[in-house]
Amino acid sequence: MPVFPQLERLIWLHQQIKAQRYPNAVRLAERFEISEKTAQRDINCLRDRFCAPMLFDRRRNGYFYKDTFYELPYLPASQQEVLCLLLARRMLDRSAGGYIGRELDRLTEKVFATECIPGFTPEIVQSAFSAAWSGYTPSQEENFRLVAGALIHRRPIRFDYQSPTAAQITVRVVEPHHLQHYMGSWVLTAFCRNRNDWRKFYLARMSNPQVIEPAFTPRPESDWRPLLESAFGLFQGEDTIEVVLRFTPFRARWVREQVWHPVQQMIEHTDGSLDLILIVADFREITMRILQFGPDCCVIAPEALRDEVKNEIVKMSHLYR
Repeated sequence: MPVFPQLERLIWLHQQIKAQRYPNAVRLAERFEISEKTAQRDINCLRDRFCAPMLFDRRRNGYFYKDTFYELPYLPASQQEVLCLLLARRMLDRSAGGYIGRELDRLTEKVFATECIPGFTPEIVQSAFSAAWSGYTPSQEENFRLVAGALIHRRPIRFDYQSPTAAQITVRVVEPHHLQHYMGSWVLTAFCRNRNDWRKFYLARMSNPQVIEPAFTPRPESDWRPLLESAFGLFQGEDTIEVVLRFTPFRARWVREQVWHPVQQMIEHTDGSLDLILIVADFREITMRILQFGPDCCVIAPEALRDEVKNEIVKMSHLYR
């Protein structure tokens, strides 16, 4: 496994000391073809950052451990692996009320406490990379922590749920099976005991969640996996229909670079326009996406979706008369 060059040197230095070979900066520099100043910085790093109980034996002209039971704590990780950890922290910085970002901060501190990576710090990644979401529904930290714990330990959850389509709050008891980070929001896929069927719940719309006993037996993944990815968008179902959208040559320049769904299809036309073919289970989300493109997107099929989009345009035209 590739490691940071300095980490490799520190491991070698530690092994030499443990073997009572009394290494010094000159030997370290010769072994790795580095300057003696760099070698001395490595030795200082091992002593100061790793709290190694190092002493210098002038007679043997090398270092030894005062505590022979000392072991070097290290995480063998490549620079790319640590970078991906920091990027994940940036992407989920504000997720779950900041809870995930804070926990990844603690892990990052542990990694950098052992790696001693010159010229590569969390601050560099903080300023060089970022992630942004708009229009998402933020969830509370306590909701996320409770649901995540129940999901891992297979415990049912009872909570009050406020759906935007219903005026009244309902009490639900569910068996959590999957937590999805969808467009910046956390959405729980669970078997609802009240409805005796699978449902999706936004964590942000939950209140008063409670973990209840006893543990449940997870249902087969084949039962709920299609609810995540069988069709475009958040709304899923067994009854799906193919949608064909035609984009103007101007808008096609952007759309052909995008992935709306893993199994989408694209058909290029000689005039530069583009047909995007998707499978959907519900018209609500795809209708909103179509409208955002204005006259640059036209529904070719199905006719029912054409009519729905047409009706929305008529309603909108009344607002701007």
